[in-house]
Amino acid sequence: MYIAIAGNIGSGKTSLTEILSKRFGIPAHFEDIENPYIGDFYKDMNRWAFNLQIYFLGSRIQQSNEALRLSGDLIQDRTIFEDAYIFADNLHQMGLMSTRDFDTYMKLFDLSKNLIRTPDLLIYLKASVPTLISQIQKRGRVYEMSIDREYLERLNAKYDNWIEEIYQGEVLTVDIDKCDFVMNPEVIDRIAARIDELRR
Repeated sequence: MYIAIAGNIGSGKTSLTEILSKRFGIPAHFEDIENPYIGDFYKDMNRWAFNLQIYFLGSRIQQSNEALRLSGDLIQDRTIFEDAYIFADNLHQMGLMSTRDFDTYMKLFDLSKNLIRTPDLLIYLKASVPTLISQIQKRGRVYEMSIDREYLERLNAKYDNWIEEIYQGEVLTVDIDKCDFVMNPEVIDRIAARIDELRR
């Protein structure tokens, strides 16, 4: 079974991926936070947007190729679809990625997306901007401290649109404002029950 965890910056994707990986004994693929462009990007988004997204795209393609080779279970922290439909598209709409760069990016994405396995279950961690900001501050990554509130709001709107209008697969939405899966094990139990249903 292929489970993917989707959600905005600070929504708890890595934490949930770790918890479910341990609970089910499923191999986990984590987002590459060592992207060499990420610090520069948050200092100058316009200059580094294309570089950042191309690096993430390449990393996600590599992860997806590994997933294709695995016939068993897999859990992934963020999908290649989010990179394109949410992050790159948002940067383009904000004028931080030129149309030329965005078109080049999408051509590379379109070439690779048909080779990628669709998740059996996408778990969408939906969170308000105040919750995201609180969690970003708690984890304390220096390069994330300058993230703009409006930027997070735009990404949230993109996520909601993607889930409601674009994504075609099986989705389980978890409202992080109301369901703290770290502090409340019952939330994990409910998520695990849904996974068990699909694994039968």
